[in-house]
Amino acid sequence: MNSDIRTARRFDTGEVVDVRFAGGAITEISPHSDRSGDAAEAPDVKSGLPWISPGWIDLQVNGYAGFDFNADPITVRDVLGVTEQMNRYGVTAYLPTVITGSYERMKQAVGLIGQVCDEQESATASIVGIHVEGPYLSREDGPRGAHPREHVREPDYGEWQRLQEASGNRIRMITIAPEREGMAGFVKRLAEEGIIVCIGHTAADPHELDAAVAAGAVLSTHLGNGSHPTLARHPNYIWHQLGEDRLWASFIPDGHHLAPAVLKSMIRAKRDRFVLVTDCVALGGMPPGTYRSLVGGEVEVHANGRLSTAHNPNILAGSGVTMPECVANAVRMAGLTLREAVEAVTVRPATVLGRPDLGRLVPGAAADLTLFHTHADGSLTVAETIVKGKTAFKRQYEG
Repeated sequence: MNSDIRTARRFDTGEVVDVRFAGGAITEISPHSDRSGDAAEAPDVKSGLPWISPGWIDLQVNGYAGFDFNADPITVRDVLGVTEQMNRYGVTAYLPTVITGSYERMKQAVGLIGQVCDEQESATASIVGIHVEGPYLSREDGPRGAHPREHVREPDYGEWQRLQEASGNRIRMITIAPEREGMAGFVKRLAEEGIIVCIGHTAADPHELDAAVAAGAVLSTHLGNGSHPTLARHPNYIWHQLGEDRLWASFIPDGHHLAPAVLKSMIRAKRDRFVLVTDCVALGGMPPGTYRSLVGGEVEVHANGRLSTAHNPNILAGSGVTMPECVANAVRMAGLTLREAVEAVTVRPATVLGRPDLGRLVPGAAADLTLFHTHADGSLTVAETIVKGKTAFKRQYEG
């Protein structure tokens, strides 16, 4: 079997290594040696060698660059377009996110994603499940966020089963609001099926939150967002989830969803039980202006990249951030090391997904690899994205 090799600096140790892979899996990782057989010295900044890490994982992707998982209807072009954009920005595994809508729209979306995964290799390689955000969320302004009020509803296990069947059993994650009637029992049934149940877009009280966690909820979706603009100082549902050690939390480090000091404080509270997500939407990467979108209705794309509902600039309508920006912002805003920030988009989301083959730079793991450069201004650029041993993106440099 033919093998391939990349020489780069490990993201976690800085060691220059040769990473060999074949058949879609990593076969060997060894210290790099020059032709004379002597171990190469660690390169200086001018060496040009990229960093190498496990492929980055994003648990929440609504769309990007005009491609939309919440269009009505979504198309094959949307699925392949988002996948290509994710690969371009270093993401090798992600969950398309379908938000609250009518049953018919949600069924069409999850069904089409499943169909494309059956038929298209690039989608199969990168899509590791579907995240359904809703429709069983809060009806209140603020916690509901940009989810359409007319379509949020009480949990319906029969509806859930039909959506899962339409997806080809690809729905892996769901975000719910614990205060909806009968939710504890609903969470328990889904957790027993192996579904990752997340808490989000909620105004639940402590008892309701505790009941959801006891029933099997494991993660807080974009904690600190999807909430009332004004909250009681304490207790409140953000503090309660932040202090619940059984819950993981996802954060959107775009500088808009959470102020830098808030992001730093929340990350410190969660310690090693947090992941970074983009929560990017179809309007991400688009020029400033007002657009019509299912996520938020009339949405304003601001010059600084912030996305808000046009009628209320305090209500965010998803994000336009990319994963390299997430990693760089986590280092710059929250004081994380590069290793910690990369682990929050590799091994930690892989752990949440229950996928030991992903997110790890070890022999036997999937040959999902992200090679990237860091720059003096703190930014990151992706040099190459390898998915299951095949180059999905490679940056072309002039000269």
